[in-house]
Amino acid sequence: MSFDPYDPVFTLHRGGKLVVNSAVPLSTREDLSLAYTPGVAQVCEAIAADATLVHEYTWVRHTVAVVTDGSAVLGLGNIGPRAALPVMEGKGALFKQFANVDAVPICLATQDTEEIIATVTALAPSFGGINLEDIAAPRCFEIERRLDEALDIPVFHDDQHGTAIVVLAALRNAAALLDRKLDRLRVVVSGAGAAGVAVTKMLVAGGVEPGSVIVVDSRGPIHSGRDDLTSTKRELAELTNADGVRGGISDALRDADVLIGVSGGTIEEEALTGMAPGGAIFALANPTPEVHPVIASRYAAVVATGRSDFPNQINNVLAFPGVFRGALDAGATRITDGMKIAAADAIASVVANELRRDAIVPSPLDPRVAPAVSVAVAEAAVRDGVTR
Repeated sequence: MSFDPYDPVFTLHRGGKLVVNSAVPLSTREDLSLAYTPGVAQVCEAIAADATLVHEYTWVRHTVAVVTDGSAVLGLGNIGPRAALPVMEGKGALFKQFANVDAVPICLATQDTEEIIATVTALAPSFGGINLEDIAAPRCFEIERRLDEALDIPVFHDDQHGTAIVVLAALRNAAALLDRKLDRLRVVVSGAGAAGVAVTKMLVAGGVEPGSVIVVDSRGPIHSGRDDLTSTKRELAELTNADGVRGGISDALRDADVLIGVSGGTIEEEALTGMAPGGAIFALANPTPEVHPVIASRYAAVVATGRSDFPNQINNVLAFPGVFRGALDAGATRITDGMKIAAADAIASVVANELRRDAIVPSPLDPRVAPAVSVAVAEAAVRDGVTR
């Protein structure tokens, strides 16, 4: 693309989107002596004696790191850490705006799994949570899993779980609107990357029958007879596609009630003709949906995308600010499936009494969302026994 410094987009971004401000006065000698030396030494000694005090007397209780290696940024691909920084700054601005969570972008100049894990582990004492962002599959799965095991603070890969939470919320409301039951739906997930894997697992945890889900990658439906599967896809093959459907996307979509696109590829209109009538299509690739909404509406009663210029935007901002706010408020040490499902239920409940085919999820700007999600997540953290 061409670079125009007078374009409003570049004007807004000039100088970045985040700043750091002092939360305490620094106008007098007394202010300085309390905030810095000699007063700060007392706080340091107290924390050295009791490490749990870090959550009370530092910014840890309201601050997260937004960590990326720049390997899978938006739909731009592997553009590296510097080019990823504007996205991470934007994420930080959303955290602050919607949940009053402070977020620090950390863009790493490495795409080595071991180096990323070691670096984030070393940085973790400065934060109350780790939001992993735009790290390519399959490395993202191992990075999140091992950090979750190693750290005593929440670790959350938003590309996986933020998307999955909002998809579950949207499907709950779509099913209610269409008078369907989740456990009776036949669902096709197009895409087996970070989002596709997480969406599949979240739908199953939320009540969709696992055998009624078919996950499709670039080589067709995932099934146990394939010999080209990664360990993650083998797990999906064991969990889903009870009928062992093979072939292509058209075969997977035959009699399907729901299509969820998280692949970035294009699904031809002909493939949709075999879907069961009156279902739902969520075409979430950005900026170009797998199926254009106009075409999707010919074959589905409810259509959603990842874009703000069409109805029913499936946007992660409905999830991650409230998820972290609730986890931080509860003193959670990790984010459980129960907390994710609680977040999805909270998002769905915000508009449960206002459902229309073009409004199955709240607007990303709806001020009710983050408070509802944070309360639900905090309560779920207590129920799941993952609080300090």
